[in-house]
Amino acid sequence: TPGAGNVARDPATGGYKGVAIELGTEMGLRLRIPVEFVPFPNSGALTDAAAKGQWDVAFIPVDDERRKLVDFGAAHLVLQSTFLVGPGSPIRTLADVDKPGVRVTGVENTATGRAAAKSLKNTTIAFVKTADELLALLTAGKTDAIAQSRESLVEMSAKLPGSRVLDGAYLNSFVAVAVPKKRPLALAYVTNFIEEAKAAGSVRAALDKMGMKSSVVAPPGVVP
Repeated sequence: TPGAGNVARDPATGGYKGVAIELGTEMGLRLRIPVEFVPFPNSGALTDAAAKGQWDVAFIPVDDERRKLVDFGAAHLVLQSTFLVGPGSPIRTLADVDKPGVRVTGVENTATGRAAAKSLKNTTIAFVKTADELLALLTAGKTDAIAQSRESLVEMSAKLPGSRVLDGAYLNSFVAVAVPKKRPLALAYVTNFIEEAKAAGSVRAALDKMGMKSSVVAPPGVVP
């Protein structure tokens, strides 16, 4: 049951599209079993559900808090996290974000949100439950900068003309395949699957299909 990880609604089908969908579908075909995609509002909610039997395999950003709830296998995506600012914003750099009075917003219980909070020394970050709320706040001028992965922010920026994704990153990490704790055989299988998918070009093809041509496939053998 692959969950979040560069996933969005597909208006053409009413279902889901994304890197996790492509990889999850391929995994199901290899195993010759049906695949059910289980939606969660964010990667934090997905992680929290690991012990509840609500999913079997997920593709999620790696951070230390998540290691308490899931076991990570091979990484498939190099992840940069940064900020998106609105049209006409005077903010030009990451340092400009970290100034007193700058309103910053992220998604609660996510790796990007936690890392943004740690990186900010002169201002604080507020949290919302979903990425859709981030864009709504920025569009309405109710926040000055929103924190997310670069890929997510590039997609958001296309919906808000004049907005800008800042150069650099406050977090460089990985997105990796994950399983609930204490499932060593499952972990070994999904790790091998990801390594084969990287070698065969399936991960690159999934990224390109989603328009993520600038995204970097994780090197072989990376298990964060």
